[in-house]
Amino acid sequence: MTLSVDEAGRALADPKAYADEARLHEALALLRREAPVRWVEPPGYNPFWAVTKHADVMEIERNHEIFLNGPRPLLATAEFDELNRERAEQGIALRTLIHMDDPDHRVIRAIGADWFRPRAMRALEPRVKELAKRYVDRMVEFGGECDFARQVAVHFPLYVILSLLGLPESDFDRMLKLTQELFGGDDDELQRGQTNEEKLQVLLDFFAYFQGLTEERRKHPTDDLASAIANARIDGEPLNDFDTASYYVIIATAGHDTTSATIAGGLQALIEHPEQRKRLADDPGLMPLAVDEMIRWVTPVKEFMRTATRDYDLRGVTIREGDAVLLSYPSANRDEDVFDDPFSFDVGRDPNKHLAFGFGVHYCLGAALARIEVRAFFEELLPRLRSIELAGPAESIATTFVGGLKRLPVRYSLD
Repeated sequence: MTLSVDEAGRALADPKAYADEARLHEALALLRREAPVRWVEPPGYNPFWAVTKHADVMEIERNHEIFLNGPRPLLATAEFDELNRERAEQGIALRTLIHMDDPDHRVIRAIGADWFRPRAMRALEPRVKELAKRYVDRMVEFGGECDFARQVAVHFPLYVILSLLGLPESDFDRMLKLTQELFGGDDDELQRGQTNEEKLQVLLDFFAYFQGLTEERRKHPTDDLASAIANARIDGEPLNDFDTASYYVIIATAGHDTTSATIAGGLQALIEHPEQRKRLADDPGLMPLAVDEMIRWVTPVKEFMRTATRDYDLRGVTIREGDAVLLSYPSANRDEDVFDDPFSFDVGRDPNKHLAFGFGVHYCLGAALARIEVRAFFEELLPRLRSIELAGPAESIATTFVGGLKRLPVRYSLD
C-alpha cells in the first residue's frame, strides 16, 4: 500500500512505525521528496512541522537562538506535554541538557564537559577495552547462541557509563531496568505502565536514587563523575535537587541506551551484509569509518523538537512564532542529497556527515565515548569471529525518541 503525505507525516508520531524500518523509511523518503517541511497533526499530539532534509535539520540546529529546546524538547502526547508543563511550573520536572537553552545550557553542560574531553577519553579507553573483552568472552560462555541485544549489547555500554559515574555494580541492574522503562514507555513489553502517572513514576524513581547518591557524594567526595556533578557550583551555589538528578539521568540513560542500540544494530548490519563484514575483518584500519557508518545506519536518537521564537522561512514555508518543529534524524541520515546510495551499508563510507549526534551547541556530549565503545567492542569481536548468522527474527523497540533492537538472536562460532 502506498502512503499518502499525510500518512507519512503521522508516522513520525507512531511508536510502532519506528519498529518497522521499511515502513518508516518509506514514509521519510516520501516526505523528503514531496514535503520536506510538512505540517503534521497526529491524533493525540500537539501539531508540529516535520523537518526531514539533512540541510534543514542543520539549519535549525545552527539557529539555536531562534529555535529553542524548551518548552517542548521531545515528541510526547498532548496530555503528557500538559503534565510536563504543570510539573515545570512546580519546579519538579526533568531538566536535562536536552531540555535547556542558553545561558543555562552552556553553564550546566560545562559541569561534565571535562570528563568527555579527549584526554579523559584516552584515560578511560583501557577500561572500555577490558569491558569489551569481558563481554566477547561472555559470548563464548553462552555456547555459540544468544540474544545479542538482551544479553550483551545492553550490558557493555551500561557498565562503561556507570563505571564513569562511579556507581556500584550492585546497582547496575536497577539502572538498566529504569533506563529501559524510561525509553520504552511506548513499548508494550518494556513500559512500566500505560498511564502518564505510571510513566512519570519512572522519573521519580530515578530522582530518588540519585538524590541519595548526591547526599553521599557531598558528604564523601570521590574521584568520579557523580561526585563532580554533586559538588558542582553555579554562581557559588550547588545545583538544586532536580537539576542534579536530571544531570545524572541524562548521563546514565543517554550514555547507555544509544550506544547499546548502535552495537546491536551494527552487528545486525554486519550479519546482513557479509561482504562488508569480510571487508572490515580484512582491513581493520576501516574501523573508525565503520563505527560512524553503524551510528548513521542505526541513528538511535529519532527526533528532537524545537520551538520557533519568531517567524522563519524554510524552503518557502513560513514557520510561525510558537510553532513546534520536529527534527527527524533517521531521515536526515538517509538524505539522498548528502549520502551516496544512502540505503547501502558501507563500512568505508567517507565522507559520512551523519547527524546522529546532533549539530551545533547541542552536539552530543558523549559522542567521543560512544565511538570508543563501539570501536572497542568490534575490534575485540571481529578477529575472534569465525561465523555468525541470525538465529531468529530481530525485533525493534516501539518508540518515538530513543531506541533500536530489543532482540537479536544470533548463532555464531568464536575463538
